[in-house]
Amino acid sequence: MKPKIIDRYLTKQFLQTALFALFAFLVIFVVIDMMENLDDFIDNSVDSKIVMQYYLYFMPEIIRLMTPVAVFLSCLFVTGKLSNQNELTAIRSSGVSLYRMMLPILITSAGISIFSFYFGGYVTPLANKEKVKIEITNMKKNIPIPGYNIFFQDSETRIVSIGYFDMSSYQAHKVSIQDFSKNNPIEMVSRIDAVRMKYDTLKMNWTIFNGVKRSFTGNKEVLQRFNEEKITNLNFKPIDIKTKQQKPEEMTTSDLYDFYINQLKTGNDPTRTLIEYHSRFAFALSSLIVVFIGFPLASSKRRGGLALQFGISLLFTFIYLGFMKISQAFGKNGVLDPVFTAWSANIIFFVFAIINLLRTPK
Repeated sequence: MKPKIIDRYLTKQFLQTALFALFAFLVIFVVIDMMENLDDFIDNSVDSKIVMQYYLYFMPEIIRLMTPVAVFLSCLFVTGKLSNQNELTAIRSSGVSLYRMMLPILITSAGISIFSFYFGGYVTPLANKEKVKIEITNMKKNIPIPGYNIFFQDSETRIVSIGYFDMSSYQAHKVSIQDFSKNNPIEMVSRIDAVRMKYDTLKMNWTIFNGVKRSFTGNKEVLQRFNEEKITNLNFKPIDIKTKQQKPEEMTTSDLYDFYINQLKTGNDPTRTLIEYHSRFAFALSSLIVVFIGFPLASSKRRGGLALQFGISLLFTFIYLGFMKISQAFGKNGVLDPVFTAWSANIIFFVFAIINLLRTPK
C-alpha cells in the first residue's frame, strides 16, 4: 500500500470519527443542560426561538471543551480498529513505520489545534457574551448586570467606584475617586465625590459635575465644592469600564491581552488574566498532544473494543482537566509561575507521551 493512499485513508477515518464524536458530545451536553434549565424556561415563559438561540450560542463553548476529547477518542478508535483488523500489521509489513503512519494524523491534529485556538479565542467568547445576555434578560438568572456598582483600581494609588455607567452617553453616575499615599497604601491623600462624570471623545479626558473634592494633609482636611471640573490624570476610558465588567470567558484573546497590559499599568495583580491568556494557547495545543498519547496506546491489540477505547478517553480527559484545574489553583494563589501553570499539564503529558512512544514497537 502506497504511503499517499494510507495518508488519505487515515485522515478520512480520523476526521469522520472526530466529527461524529464531537456531534455526539454536543447532543449529550445540550440534552443535559436543557433538563437542568427546563424549569427556568417554563417559569419565565421563554419563547422557543429564544431557547434555540440560547443553545446556538452555547454550542461553541461545548465544541471548544470537547474538541481534544473527540480527537483523542478518534485517534484511539481509528488506530485500535486498524490494529484489531490486522490492517496495522499489513501496513507495517509493507515497510511503513509507526512514525510515518502517525504523520497524517499529526498534521490533521495540528490543523485542528490552529482552528481550536481561533475558534476558542474569538468565536466562543462572542457566543458566551450573547448567551449571558439571554440568561439575564429572559431567564432572570442572578447574574450581575454590567454597568452597575463598578469598582476598580485605576493606578497603583487610585481606586474608582461608579454607581452606574451609561455606555451609550459615556456618562458615569455617583462617582468616587480616591487617591492614596505611595508610601502608605492605607493613607488617603485626596477624594473626589461627584454626582456625574462624562467622557469627552475629542479631548479624551473626563469632566466631573456637582461634586466635592477633599484633600488630607496630616490631621487637616481641605474641602472644595465645584460645579464642573476637568480631570486629565485618569488612566481609563469608557471601553475599559466595559472590559473590566466582562468575565474572561467573554473576552477574545486580543481583549484578554489588552486587559492584562491594562492591569500592569494600573498596578493590579495580572496573575489570573495571564494564566487565562496562556491557557487559551495550551488548551488548543492539547488536540495535538493527545495524538502522541493515543496512537501508540492503541497500536497494540487489546480486548474491550470501542467500550475500552471510550473508557480510556474519558479517564485521560478527567485526569488532564483535573490536573489543569489543580495547577491553576496553585498558580492563581501565587505558588506557581503563571506561564508554567498554564502550560504544566501539556508539558507533563507530552513528556509522558514521548516516553510511551519511544517504548512502543515501531
